[in-house]
Amino acid sequence: MNDLKDKLAELKQRFEALTKNFDENNAQKNLRVLEAEALKSDFWTDVLNAQQVMQQISDIRSELKETETLKSRFETLGQLLDLSASEVENLDLDKEFNELEAEISEKETKAFLSGKYDSSDCFLSIHSGQGGVEAMDWAAMLARMYQRYAETKNWNVSLIDETKGEEAGIKSVTIEIKGKFAYGFLKRESGTHRLVRLSPFNADNLRQTSFALVEVLPVIADAKEIQINEADLEYDSFRSSGPGGQNVQKVSTAIRITHKPTGIVVKCQTERSQYQNKENAIKILTAKIFQIQQSNEEKREKDLKTWDKTASWGTQIRSYVLHPYKLVKDLRTGVESNDAEGVLNGDLDKFIAAEIKI
Repeated sequence: MNDLKDKLAELKQRFEALTKNFDENNAQKNLRVLEAEALKSDFWTDVLNAQQVMQQISDIRSELKETETLKSRFETLGQLLDLSASEVENLDLDKEFNELEAEISEKETKAFLSGKYDSSDCFLSIHSGQGGVEAMDWAAMLARMYQRYAETKNWNVSLIDETKGEEAGIKSVTIEIKGKFAYGFLKRESGTHRLVRLSPFNADNLRQTSFALVEVLPVIADAKEIQINEADLEYDSFRSSGPGGQNVQKVSTAIRITHKPTGIVVKCQTERSQYQNKENAIKILTAKIFQIQQSNEEKREKDLKTWDKTASWGTQIRSYVLHPYKLVKDLRTGVESNDAEGVLNGDLDKFIAAEIKI
């Protein structure tokens, strides 16, 4: 019992450290101001501003509810630990403590996410690399892994663009992940992911190594933040490939946009409306230009500080070995897992928690 009391005191200390700068009274006051603004008759005249206000309202409500719930759980656990041993012997306190610690740990992880777009939705793209059909299958496995991870966070996933492999898997895919801190949690997943396994596409069942590149970009709500000159864009429409019904086969709804100054090419083909595909393509292009600008800033910072860190493109960040043993290892943080199947089913929490603190 004393061990549990010590554990509760430690968790409470971690919680207080996280919330010491959170003023509940001030948050309630800001919430009332924003809610009053949302009730004005002309509130939705400026749609972008209205969406930002509604997001602020949602964030404050969520923070207040989360803080109040955790306080209540601490109080309840404290009361239970004051009971006699016979009164609590049938209570599963270990489970309650594990759940509470997991919530505190996630809150601590979020404390590292202070970047401008860390709280934003994100685009996640996967491109098969060296390894032929095996690599295309590996790209499809990664897409499934990230979708499963998103499900554990109750995030929404939608397909933006996909090019399937001729025999199996995918050549490339882009998905949009909508959820609080989606970009912050996933941004360091960008890089080359390596798979070693007995190939199901090899008649001799030989061990094969294949690669896939993951790219994560923020969804930038206000496109005005990233200046794009319309004269620099070249549009090309074409028919979407793959299944999709009569509309896809008869009408050129897919869109390809080339940004002439940078040579960036973006295409979207999953929507039936060309307008929707164009809108999605512009969002991705905006994110890619942001990435270039950020990379330039990081390069300047590196030059000034003579500080080096793992590059994104063409750099192996994590290895997934399925034969002759099972091991997933992140080469930047040193985090490992022998449960390769669990990782490929979306159990990425400890990898991502370590990445965020790099």
